[in-house]
Amino acid sequence: MSYDHIEFEVSKGVAILKLNRPDSLNSFTADMHAEVREVLEQAAADPAVRAVLITGNGRGFCAGQDLNDRAVAPGAEMPDLGNSVGNYYNPLVRLITSMEKPVICAVNGVAAGAGANIAFACDIVIAARSASFIESFCKLGLIPDSGGTWILPRLVGMARAKGLAMLGPKIKAEQAEAWGMIWQCVDDEELMPTALGLAEEMATQPTRGYAFTKQAFAASAANTLDEQLELEKELMRAAGKTYDYKEGVSAFLEKRSPEYRGE
Repeated sequence: MSYDHIEFEVSKGVAILKLNRPDSLNSFTADMHAEVREVLEQAAADPAVRAVLITGNGRGFCAGQDLNDRAVAPGAEMPDLGNSVGNYYNPLVRLITSMEKPVICAVNGVAAGAGANIAFACDIVIAARSASFIESFCKLGLIPDSGGTWILPRLVGMARAKGLAMLGPKIKAEQAEAWGMIWQCVDDEELMPTALGLAEEMATQPTRGYAFTKQAFAASAANTLDEQLELEKELMRAAGKTYDYKEGVSAFLEKRSPEYRGE
């Protein structure tokens, strides 16, 4: 299918989503939200897809919300931003974080506002050396949405999270890597080869194990240690019944490379 605001393809078990509004730094409109949600739901449901890669076209990854899409005429009623967050950004972040497949993000340029937090919601984030991250909400009198107030303290601690949210500094990719905000910073020309190679490799690995791992980490923030230990027990029980666990053990004992099915 062709789309107006994104590019999407599936290759070697990887669903590749490229935000494609480069003239506006891939900022979100309602129409782009609809396309992104459609393809991510498709990827989540497709057993042939075992990893997802999200990136952007042009010089930016995503500048967050396209403010032209929220323009208010003089004297008109102000928009309900709660509806915008609830109808568009929250479902997107929930879809990324709950997807039972690894989601890799290749940040090719500036990631601002919701664009930064959508990247941080992904499982593995790789950024080009020229990329940057900005919690730009404070410049408009807003709060970090798209999970920002939940994700940032868990990535960098409360002190840095408040500084990022209230001061809105531009954080270069190298600093983001040093602070633990992202997995890896690479030279610009290495971004897509590195990210795509990783996605293709992860698409050959035990997909159910990745899903259980995501579930465990998501629950850990609210669980006590005892609750988390019990969850680990139950998830390990389920993982031990998968084809991929059996295949992994057999391959190890037979001294051969495993052939996982994601089952």
